[in-house]
Amino acid sequence: MGIVDIAEYRLTEPWEGLLVAPARGSEVGVLVLAGSSGRVERERARLLARQGAVALAIRWFGGPGQTPGICEVPLETFTAAVDALQREGARRIIILGASKGAEAALLTAVHDPRVDVVVALSPASRVWCNVGPGRDGEQYPYRSSWTWQERPLPFVPMDDSWPSPEPPVAVRAWYELSERTFSRLLPAAEIPVEAARADLILVAGGDDAMWPSLPSAEELVRRRRSTGASSRLIARHDAGHRPRLPGENPASASPWFRYGGTPEADALLGEAAWPHILDAIAGGRPLGRTG
Repeated sequence: MGIVDIAEYRLTEPWEGLLVAPARGSEVGVLVLAGSSGRVERERARLLARQGAVALAIRWFGGPGQTPGICEVPLETFTAAVDALQREGARRIIILGASKGAEAALLTAVHDPRVDVVVALSPASRVWCNVGPGRDGEQYPYRSSWTWQERPLPFVPMDDSWPSPEPPVAVRAWYELSERTFSRLLPAAEIPVEAARADLILVAGGDDAMWPSLPSAEELVRRRRSTGASSRLIARHDAGHRPRLPGENPASASPWFRYGGTPEADALLGEAAWPHILDAIAGGRPLGRTG
């Protein structure tokens, strides 16, 4: 599919966002979710729209009327965005999320059978606790990142005995410690991807320094395989937490966190994932169970 002309529409409600649509319209809609940065992924939405999809990027926390942190965020936020894409004429729904946005994308597909494909960049395989405060302004005690029908989902808390080094910090070891400490809570917190009708495209780097996204993606593939459901894993062992798709600018360095990988490896991982994303937008050939 060639590059197409696009039109942009700035949104202010029910959430801040950007809708980018091909000039001739499309029956494919992509919901674009950032991770814990909280930003609206405008560049990524434009990139996808130029490939022929109606792309909707939203701010899903930290905006007016929303939780200030990733704390008990209603999954209905994302099903409402699916509604919006369908109102734009989308019949095929894709959710592309990164990091905590990938966690949200997978959970939304579990609860909403309208989702046809999830593209999960640097995913988790389980529900984690809140990152930042809830509506009450409090960060502790730990609570679930997500709710469904006003009920918090089971989650894994963080083990605060972890000795945080000076920034920039690689927090993957904190997540791995928390998995060991709260191992009894892991089964209830697993994202039941085997229940989702959507195809999964999982993109992960083995050098992810934020959390163990590649082992998580491999676990998701195993659980999908157990039920015969389709998934595709695209991985590079030298890539980090922030794969970059062709046409995207390199991710900027952070004074607070180490993300792992290198700009070159992260770009190569995104380049390897790109044909599968384009295939999903084009309507999709059958996906293999593993990649």
